[in-house]
Amino acid sequence: MTKISIITVSYNAQDTIEQTIRSVLEQTLPPFEYIIKDGGSSDDTVKIAEKFAPDFEQRRIRYRIVSEKDDGIYDAMNQGIRLAEGDVIGMINADDWYEPVALERVSDAMQEEPFDLLYAELRMWKDEKKSFVKRARNRRYATSRDWNHPTTFITREMYGKYQYRNETIHDDYDLILRMKKDHVRIRVIHEVLANFRMNGVSHERNLKAAIKRGRIKYGIYRRNGYSPFYAIECYGVELAKLIIG
Repeated sequence: MTKISIITVSYNAQDTIEQTIRSVLEQTLPPFEYIIKDGGSSDDTVKIAEKFAPDFEQRRIRYRIVSEKDDGIYDAMNQGIRLAEGDVIGMINADDWYEPVALERVSDAMQEEPFDLLYAELRMWKDEKKSFVKRARNRRYATSRDWNHPTTFITREMYGKYQYRNETIHDDYDLILRMKKDHVRIRVIHEVLANFRMNGVSHERNLKAAIKRGRIKYGIYRRNGYSPFYAIECYGVELAKLIIG
């Protein structure tokens, strides 16, 4: 049986983290462990997380809460990864939540055909009633439109080789591009495994922010050896966000 570690990075997430935690606790296949890496929240985030300790103990899931200052979300992710002891590691942020069968699907996929990197389809929530599904693919043309971070699972062995750079808001996609460049074993599941709230800096809708995000992502493509023509991809995606949200 594949041992799966789940990590949630949080900071002042008292309004949403309970749903995230419950989605891990209520998996049809429980994780080996669940680590919450909090950045030293000043609200009730940690207090809310602590109240679930008996529930995780009852399900025999290792449960660890670490609350201390860090150097941003990707530094917190790297810290969580260093604590993890499972074979496969998933990241679900404190605004998002898993579908109940997510970990069962990941475990089944690993048993069918071992992977280094797995991701799946994602339900994107504009508000409590409006949502759409962002599809997942793996093709030669590299685009973040085919990949969904909350559904991503990477083996601990691979995380020993690849760390988040902790430099930009797109360091998660930079890690994916580095793995694709090295031709790791990638598996895609064509099923929604997680849910994502459309908020935060990656969806800030103004022209200045869009240009900045496009420039950062273009720099990541170029650093990983991709063509200058990927500028069309980077700025095109940001333009679409401005137009359709």
